[in-house]
Amino acid sequence: MNTANTIEPNTHTPMMQQYWKIKQDYPDMLLFYRMGDFYEMFYDDAQKAAKLLDLTLTHRGQSAGQPIPMAGVPFHSVDSYLVRLVKMGESVAICEQIGDPAASKGPVERQVVRIITPGTVTDESLLNERSDNWLMSIYHENNVFGMAYIELSAGRFHLLEADSTEALLSELERLKPSEILLSEQHHNSIFADVLDNYRFGILKQRPHWEFDFTDAQRRLTEQLKTQNLSGYGCDAHPTALRAAGCLIYYIQQTQRTVLPHINSLKIERRDDHILLDVATRRSLEITRNLSGSTENTLLSLMDKTATPMGSRLLQRWLNAPLRNKPILTQRQDIIALLGESLLHESLHRELRRIGDLERILSRIALRSSRPRDLVQLRSALEHLPPLQTQLKNTSHPAIIALGKRISEFPQTHLLLKKAIAESPSHFIRDGGVIADHFDEKLDELRQLSTDAGEYLLKLEQEEKAKTGISTLKVGYNRVHGYFIEISKGQSHQAPPEYIRRQTLKNAERYITPELKHFEDKVLSARTQALIREKILFDEILDKLHENLSALQQSAQALSELDVYANLAERALHLNFKRPELSEKPGINIQKGRHPVVENNLKVPFISNDILLTPERSMLLITGPNMGGKSTYMRQTALIVLLAYIGSFVPADKAVIGPIDRIFTRIGASDDLASGRSTFMVEMTETANILNNATSNSLVLIDEMGRGTSTFDGLSLAWASAEFIAETLKPLCLFSTHYFELTHLAQWYSNISNVHLKALTANEQMIFLYQVEKGPAEKSYGIEVARLAGIPENVLNKAKIKLRALEQS
Repeated sequence: MNTANTIEPNTHTPMMQQYWKIKQDYPDMLLFYRMGDFYEMFYDDAQKAAKLLDLTLTHRGQSAGQPIPMAGVPFHSVDSYLVRLVKMGESVAICEQIGDPAASKGPVERQVVRIITPGTVTDESLLNERSDNWLMSIYHENNVFGMAYIELSAGRFHLLEADSTEALLSELERLKPSEILLSEQHHNSIFADVLDNYRFGILKQRPHWEFDFTDAQRRLTEQLKTQNLSGYGCDAHPTALRAAGCLIYYIQQTQRTVLPHINSLKIERRDDHILLDVATRRSLEITRNLSGSTENTLLSLMDKTATPMGSRLLQRWLNAPLRNKPILTQRQDIIALLGESLLHESLHRELRRIGDLERILSRIALRSSRPRDLVQLRSALEHLPPLQTQLKNTSHPAIIALGKRISEFPQTHLLLKKAIAESPSHFIRDGGVIADHFDEKLDELRQLSTDAGEYLLKLEQEEKAKTGISTLKVGYNRVHGYFIEISKGQSHQAPPEYIRRQTLKNAERYITPELKHFEDKVLSARTQALIREKILFDEILDKLHENLSALQQSAQALSELDVYANLAERALHLNFKRPELSEKPGINIQKGRHPVVENNLKVPFISNDILLTPERSMLLITGPNMGGKSTYMRQTALIVLLAYIGSFVPADKAVIGPIDRIFTRIGASDDLASGRSTFMVEMTETANILNNATSNSLVLIDEMGRGTSTFDGLSLAWASAEFIAETLKPLCLFSTHYFELTHLAQWYSNISNVHLKALTANEQMIFLYQVEKGPAEKSYGIEVARLAGIPENVLNKAKIKLRALEQS
């Protein structure tokens, strides 16, 4: 089988020479090469595409004495293939016919008009509507990781710097970028190996010159239309700026158009948020459960938003809890007002009619929008006035400010109402997109096509009368144009001026000079009408670009309003209460609940209190497996997390002080990809806590030391607990089966023992799930083993061995 590297270009046909020239510029991409009603791929691409898309490999022509392998997909169903390729992490260059076939000698000229990569897709069919699709660029220099990331389908552009691999991985886990750009100088580096082992987005090596600092400044100032970047605070982040320069260049190369919706950038600072490392995000099951799906997660419980863009914003809030108390208090005020007035219900109904305004505007900005995008935009703008009426029912300053940002766009709505047909075609190339009476010239061209039906009916009646042929009829199809059809039995009666056009099994088709003249006139009018529609459609996009920034601001404000209404509904429906954010360190929760576990129970959830202060900073938690220790610990973290996005929380009362980070060391399994055992994973996560926790951190440690021998495990757990209580002094929940650790409470005043209560009756376990003071009386391991189905003779031997061990 020949490949692109072994076929000489001069042996190709002219069409293949053209393909070869284009393919040379895009060696790492699948090239979808337009050939009539198909996109075709040749050479190595054909083999790759056939395998990825389960296509049948065929052949075209000869090259160097060998048939050329080819795979093709139908033009009208290309989106379904693109979806599959993007999910596989593939990039595709779309090569369209741009020349006029009638004027071309040899192959019609083709050019790459669109490049689709996992991080740059904007098509609705290629995206998950409720998840952001981040493209990220990373540059590593002087122990600093500079990150730039963009959501092209919304225009959000961020810069961030991290000072450790742990911080980098935390941000990658938060954002989960689809595509990551790295300098080629990082190839085979430890940095690249770390990214590859953790299996985040598709990694792509880029030339080192794309990360040049001077070029980055120039590209960004040109994109943002500013003289310098000082106003954005970029001066203090040179490493991230290098990454941003590569990112902008890559987007410009793939989109091949201006990017008007990328008109600002935001410098993120990690200290603005509560920091969550990779292990914490996974163990708290914020957006993904431990099995990797989205079911039974905090997001799945909290997300009842009306719009996809509201859903994406809620997910960003949950992934980056905010530490700005004034903003959080304002969010709480809005949620309380919407809930108390039940205004959230009517707002939800109106917001459902808005749709995904954010991504529609991005496609308009990139000129990749389709007619239905403008229909959805028209519908969204139509529902802004009634939404504003709802907002005017309140006098809260924050809601009034939100209403001003949402604004109304009567002129834009009027333009779309007049210009776009009620139910337009899916594609502008099919016509029927521009409304009647919007453009006089277009109406005239359409009238010719409309009159064609009447003309043909009249012509058919006249020809029947003139020839006396009863089976005569006048028709049209897209292949052969207009024709006069006569049955086989009467075809001998056709007049001499009838010119045979097509022979069928039971009929003959003819053309006349008069009908040919009419055909040329009508087909020309149809072609001109399609050209006119395209011109008008582009002019409408130009008009929309004039208001693009204001429309984007409106979409952002609508997203926020959607999240507020959603959180108000969740607070009422789930019986959440408003927490108090205190300046005093500590956590005081009364009758707290785990929101996800409670939602899945068919019986009432047993709520519990928790009190952590600088004087009582560590709780040693004992009790049986399945007794609720992990649930109790996780619910504390989730209540804190919800409070720090501004939400109400699952508790009767919650007073929560300053929190800078949440750490968890809960559960463990082998990390086969990195060659790490269960114990190594456990120790790595523990080391992260011991090296980074502060007195304002919340630390959850569950069953440390299980991955090694009893004495080793106990020793490590003991030493770690002492270090946490004596040196770090964070707010800490430390569960254990090592009863020896409960003695620490006698030596450290800031350590207290609590346990999850359980009873045994007739050798049967009864879990009470109630937290009480003091250590547990026993571990109940044999009783839990009985619940798991361990044979009775094994349990009896275990009891004998247990007594012997206890006595020794």
